[in-house]
Amino acid sequence: MKKLVLAASIALLAACSAPQQQQISLNPTAVLSNSDIVTNSKFTLVSKDVRSAQYVALVDSGRNNIEPVHARQNVRIALENALSSQFDSQGFTITVNSENMLTLEIQEALVTVTHTIMENEMNGKVLLQLTAETPKGKLVKSYTGTAKRTGALSASNEDIEQVLNDVVNLVLKEIAADTELQNYMKERFNG
Repeated sequence: MKKLVLAASIALLAACSAPQQQQISLNPTAVLSNSDIVTNSKFTLVSKDVRSAQYVALVDSGRNNIEPVHARQNVRIALENALSSQFDSQGFTITVNSENMLTLEIQEALVTVTHTIMENEMNGKVLLQLTAETPKGKLVKSYTGTAKRTGALSASNEDIEQVLNDVVNLVLKEIAADTELQNYMKERFNG
């Protein structure tokens, strides 16, 4: 029994001393409207994260060592909150049980980083799909943002964070400026 307790203690200490996984901050910035585009339009906002993996960056240092980097925040909740703020600023009311529904599907949110001692290359891609649905039909739209950045030396977590946030914010701006989506919601999300 003492050997079992000793083995468990050693395993626990080893786990505590193992290097912690890298994390970066995801801070999506909502694009806020100065004036309402609708009044008395309600919908329920639902979000799903359908990415195959939960990391937001893959760092390849070139020595057969590819390391995943995760976001400190829950990606789905961070993006849902940003979209909620955007639509709220346009005059929409988000409610729990509306027959009108807007579904956010996060299909991709990833920065791939390849670096050597002398330089780094980062490729960011974010792919979001929005489905605006009423009892009378639905509109499905995809929004993609990409970025490519190169720099000297190795990429820092701050560099990766900036690329990820820039691409996410690019997609949020595209959604905010989408008049087809706005008109569909304006016409059908009444009451």
